[in-house]
Amino acid sequence: MKLRLGPVLYNWDPEAWRDFYFRIADEAPVDTVCVGEVVCSKRLPFVQDLVPEVVERLTAAGKAVVLSSLALVTLERERRQTASLMRDGDLLVEANDVTGLVHLAGRPHAVGPYVNVYNEATLAWLARNGARLVCLPPELPAASIAALASACPDVDLEIWSFGRVPLAISARCYHARLHKLTKDNCQFVCGKDPDGLAADTLDGQAFLSVNGVQTLSSTYANLIGSLAELASMGVTSCRLSPQTCDMVAVANAFRGVADGALDPAEGQHALARICGGISFSNGFLSGDAGVRYQADAIDRITGGPPEAIHGAGLVGG
Repeated sequence: MKLRLGPVLYNWDPEAWRDFYFRIADEAPVDTVCVGEVVCSKRLPFVQDLVPEVVERLTAAGKAVVLSSLALVTLERERRQTASLMRDGDLLVEANDVTGLVHLAGRPHAVGPYVNVYNEATLAWLARNGARLVCLPPELPAASIAALASACPDVDLEIWSFGRVPLAISARCYHARLHKLTKDNCQFVCGKDPDGLAADTLDGQAFLSVNGVQTLSSTYANLIGSLAELASMGVTSCRLSPQTCDMVAVANAFRGVADGALDPAEGQHALARICGGISFSNGFLSGDAGVRYQADAIDRITGGPPEAIHGAGLVGG
């Protein structure tokens, strides 16, 4: 099982953004790193001049680098930026909006989790268009993942395996609205919440997390206990989405379980320590409510005993 680090989804300070990738290059046991602005094109000018040195550092460290595109293209400026990203350069590009696929037709590329790939016909069409790797939407259950892997064995399939789950993206910015600002004059207030802004229910229960125009889960997805089963289905890589926790330690935990150096329970406990009080979820995998967490998500599909754990940060404790 390969490990792929997804792009940073949050509005981090530019120097912190650069230093994060430098540390990943030097210390994290990941095979591929995605770099690029996926959520809001207004953030891109802060980091675009740092991208070349980040790519150089990652490449020198033996990591493959993928350039990730914007997930929602709404402006002419964004269309031009997307076209330029996909037409220029030698690095593999990950398309996160179908409008960009026309620029990649006939060339090897990746497809990100923001493109809805729900059936075999869609996956086959993407493969014919040049897609070599597809990160499936995180809401797909294991049965659908297995069916897609069986139908298109020549396409590498990736699963969202760690980090807040992307649920929606909008042309409007809730972060700006909350601070009584307009999107055009947002003052980049999303930077105040480098791991997302908690949006709780009226009775105080954790519900969602807001990241500018993006809505995420309040929980971190955690599929470390299902890596062997996913590999047996035909999944070739798992995606780790950057959060403010120690992502090098997260990658080490996933690498240990994937390689058999740690058993899944040890990996679960390691992630619980790394992430502190953050709740985990993996309910989508078993076709359950996405917010649920169960240590035996695959067993539920194959007839094992269902033991749903709500908001558990630590298995068995």
